[in-house]
Amino acid sequence: MFKKILDNTSPKSAANKFRKERFRYFTELIRNDTLPIRILDIGGTENFWVQMGFYANENYQITVLNIDVHQTHTKENLTFVHGDARDLSQFGDKKFDVVFSNSVIEHIPFEAGRKQMAAEIIRTGKKYFVQTPNYYFPFEPHFLFPCFQFLPKAIKILMLRSFNMGWFKKCGSREEAEELLSMNKLLKFNELRTYFPDARIIKERFLYMTKSYISVYP
Repeated sequence: MFKKILDNTSPKSAANKFRKERFRYFTELIRNDTLPIRILDIGGTENFWVQMGFYANENYQITVLNIDVHQTHTKENLTFVHGDARDLSQFGDKKFDVVFSNSVIEHIPFEAGRKQMAAEIIRTGKKYFVQTPNYYFPFEPHFLFPCFQFLPKAIKILMLRSFNMGWFKKCGSREEAEELLSMNKLLKFNELRTYFPDARIIKERFLYMTKSYISVYP
């Protein structure tokens, strides 16, 4: 049931509804920019831009950078390139009018890696829009288990090795479970403030609780 509700590839899902509401902040950020607007989407997909209504719109030239892209190719106004969010050296300083990233930075393992990603976003974009789930929201969005992030590490590893959890299959070893945990770390407000010191941080709320944070500059 949770998967169906939180499947962001489905136009009718609750997750997609949240994304569309959140996207209004992004459109406001770029509302007065000179066309065409050059956007770098870190970790994005074609489906996302189709659902947001930006696909095949010549006013937006969107570069989609993803580690799963194996060959550079272009489709309408989307150019897909292989890349790692921690190293955007293929792009010059302030190459893009805005850098966009939705629910990606929490998947970068280790503090140093997340700081590298943030520094590269700041370097390559005149503006940026970076969203990530809130650590303190009671429902964990990756493993789809209430308060999973608050459990002791040993319990989390035991659960990951014993069951299919959320979007992931049961882990075959402790090492695999530890790697999975390192690549799904929810962030706190103060961590984002450290990564993006010049940003304003918007609190996205659900039922009076902060569901996620959006770091926006300027």
